[in-house]
Amino acid sequence: MSQFALDQQNQVATTQQQSPKDRIRRLVWKMAIATLILMAIGSATRVMNAGLACPDWPLCYGELVPTKQMNFQVFLEWFHRLDASLIGFSAIFLVGTSWWNRDSLPKWLPWASTFALFLIVFQGILGGLTVTQLLRFDIVTAHLGTALFFFITLLVIGTALTPYKATGQTGNLPGISFTATVLVYLQSLIGALVGSRWALHQCFGGDQLCTVMYTHIFGLIPPTAAILTLVFVSRRTVALHPVLRKLANYAGVLLILQLLLGFATFRLHLQVEPLTVTHQLIGASLLGVLVAFTVFAIRDWIDTRSISGYNQEFNSSATSDVSG
Repeated sequence: MSQFALDQQNQVATTQQQSPKDRIRRLVWKMAIATLILMAIGSATRVMNAGLACPDWPLCYGELVPTKQMNFQVFLEWFHRLDASLIGFSAIFLVGTSWWNRDSLPKWLPWASTFALFLIVFQGILGGLTVTQLLRFDIVTAHLGTALFFFITLLVIGTALTPYKATGQTGNLPGISFTATVLVYLQSLIGALVGSRWALHQCFGGDQLCTVMYTHIFGLIPPTAAILTLVFVSRRTVALHPVLRKLANYAGVLLILQLLLGFATFRLHLQVEPLTVTHQLIGASLLGVLVAFTVFAIRDWIDTRSISGYNQEFNSSATSDVSG
């Protein structure tokens, strides 16, 4: 038998040996990556003025694949919808698998999967409204906000299912990382509002919507301070779990990169589209790293206290037996 055939058999055997929990975890991480790509494509669609390249919804020019009208802008909007549809079908499969195997899964998982499906359905409705309502800024902002929340939900599920051994050395890190996560999410929403209202262009062009633009600029101070605090405390924490230490370092690097990209985007007046898309992509990646850090840190905190409570109960029981 050839080596290729042996490898194929081993791969099939490994897949069959995987528990439903392992398969769901891998599916969720793939969906999270696809969602990150979806947000990047959505950003490219916006900055390339391709949001209305397909004038109807859910089809494009009344067809599944508008070959006759296909150009770069139509392709961006069409591919954006295609990626969203694939994620939607994956979410349906995730819910079905979670409920079917619920006896061998954490009790919260089927409900979390159902909530993720609700978000992607709501996201699809908002996507349709962005076209039918001609890119109304509040709908566009809600569209990105829901996408980010769906992304967060997937990351929470995936991180909660990932094997992790507590070290009991998190201290105040769960609270710090949670605060940083919330602040970055709010800053992302303000950034979406700036983009959907073209506030930067209008402020430079006619001193309009400058308040919105400067809110985003000065709004970066709280999340930046929170992330720097997270990095500093993580470095000062002895025996911190290697995963948490790496995630804290990633957050610091992504923060610096995001600040540089934001400055360059501002100085170039959003004239370099790939730079603007990268700015949003790095922002979403930073949010994802913070979410993963928060979930792992909370798990560490909970597991440590569970072990401590068990040890106290065991010692108390042992002491009672000796006394008796």
